[in-house]
This record gives sequence, C-alpha cells and structure tokens, in this order.
Amino acid sequence: MGRLVLATVPGDKVLDWLLEPEQPSVRYLALTQLLGKKESDAEVRKAKARIPTTGWVADTLARRNAAGWWERDKGWMEPRFTATHWTMLALADLGATRAIPEVAASAEYWMAKSPLEGGGVGGFGKGKGHHCYTANMARGLLRLGYEDDPRVRKTLEWLVQTAHPKGGWSCRYVKNGPATSRSLDAWEGLGAFAAYPRSRWSPAMKAVVERTAEYYLEHELHKQGDRYEPWYRFHWPVHYYYDLLVGMDCLTALGYGKDPRLGYAVGLLRKKQRPDGKWDLDAFQPDPYQEFVDWFAKHPGNCPLPLTFEAEAKPSKMITLRALIVLSRVQ
Repeated sequence: MGRLVLATVPGDKVLDWLLEPEQPSVRYLALTQLLGKKESDAEVRKAKARIPTTGWVADTLARRNAAGWWERDKGWMEPRFTATHWTMLALADLGATRAIPEVAASAEYWMAKSPLEGGGVGGFGKGKGHHCYTANMARGLLRLGYEDDPRVRKTLEWLVQTAHPKGGWSCRYVKNGPATSRSLDAWEGLGAFAAYPRSRWSPAMKAVVERTAEYYLEHELHKQGDRYEPWYRFHWPVHYYYDLLVGMDCLTALGYGKDPRLGYAVGLLRKKQRPDGKWDLDAFQPDPYQEFVDWFAKHPGNCPLPLTFEAEAKPSKMITLRALIVLSRVQ
C-alpha cells in the first residue's frame, strides 16, 4: 500500500518525521496504522524488533525493577503518574507487547496486584471495580496482546454489566449493579472495546458500545456541564484523563468516523494543526484547570508527577500520529 495522502499534510515531510528510526515505536505504529502495512512486512518486523532496545520503550524498561515494578512495589499506582499502572499503559500505547519478556512479567505483576471480583482484573481493595481504572487496565492489556486471556474477557463482561442502562460509564466506584450516572470523562470503557477484536464481541458488548457511542455523539464529544478547558488541550500519555482527541480516537476506531456530530471535534483538530503539518503536545497530565492550580501550589507533596516522553508546547510525534490516524478515519 502506498503512502496515505491527507489534505492536511504538506507532502511527505510529516510522515518522514514519524518514520524516523530513532523512535521505532512511532515508526511501527505509523507503518501499520497510517500506511496500512501488514505485520509480515519487512519494514514493520524490523521496526517492531527494535522497540524494546531503542527509544522510549527501551528507556522505560531500563527504569524497571527486576521484580516487575516501577517506582516501588507497595502501591503499584503511586506515585502518580510514574508508577507501574501508568507506565504499563504508556508501554501499551507505544506498541510494546507481551512478546517482550519484561513486559509480560510486569503485566502478570500488574494483574496479580489488581484482582477483580468474578475473576477479572482491575480491582481495588477486596476486588471492587472502578470504571476508569478497570477499563483502562483492560485497554492496556488488550494492546499488550492479552485478548485471549480469560481474565481480560471477564473484565470486559464486568464493564457491560455495570454500564449505565442508556450507555456510558461513571468515574465513581460501582458498588452493586449498573452505574447510576455517566460522564464523558469515563471514556476508558469505549477505549477498551475499541482495542478488543470485533469478532470476539458478544451481542451485549455490541449493544453497550452502540449506546455509549450515541451518548458521546449526542454531546458532540464535549457538551457536558460548563466548558472545561483541559478537554480542548491534547495530552499524551492520557492516563485516565479525557480530551477531544481521546474522544475522537475512540469513536473513529469504533467506526463512527463519518458521523456529522464529530464535526466540532474534527474542526478543532484541524485548527490545532501547525503550519508545518504537525501537532503540539499542549500539556502534560495532570492538566488542572484554574480551580486546582492553587491547591497544587499549596500541597506540593501531593502533586502527581507527570510521565513525560516529549516536550510540552512543542511538536509531538505521538499527538501528530494520533491526529493523523483520526483524520484517516474521517476522510
């Protein structure tokens, strides 16, 4: 397949930038998700083989404790956002898989720390689930290659069972039964199903995804409550935060790229493109709106630590890659 041609990209310069060998993760994802090359392609195989030894994944694995964790063993979520949970999500975004022995060992460590009631993963304390954390873990594990793991399947089934009856999820803990509220912020369930092969979906999974997608589209991906500025800034890693690029990525991956209700979000995406065809990393996560800035200033010991790979307010390969993937699905 030849190079993808997008009206928003000036020539091949941006693609050449994404295909630079220094970051084989980005090169691999661009080859497969932008150019449509198969896993058997020689260029793809070469780029994928270099992921654990060169660039961001290699740097991340170098910080890993031999026992499988990052930062500290006790408290696999803390400190946010540099501990094991968050690091594994970033590795999944970067094309790392269980085929890398260190990643497989850390995935097992991660799952062992987070059993979910009923046999899944992504539980807190006594195995209780939380839509943001539980679905995020499912999404990460699916991208890492665990689509055949029964623990992940049970986690997806839990997401179906605890979704709001009209579709969507809540950022609050779920005690018993389906969610009683829903929020655009709780996007992780859609992200998990976007990563799960359609051939494996049950009728109930299909139905909950359709209801949830309609909920997002009804709100045009951003109309909920007062305007919240971080939603309009693009971030990576996203951890469990929402922004419009996150919403577009989920909805277009699920096949809704032609829906006209994406118009506002796609317009924002195009507007944010730089003259050179790239996109900036707008802010690191956490990206608090003004009401939280003063609190963080007064409580520096409680501030989350951003997991960083690229420079803030500078051209970003990961944001540019994700933006071009979204645009390829809406054209």
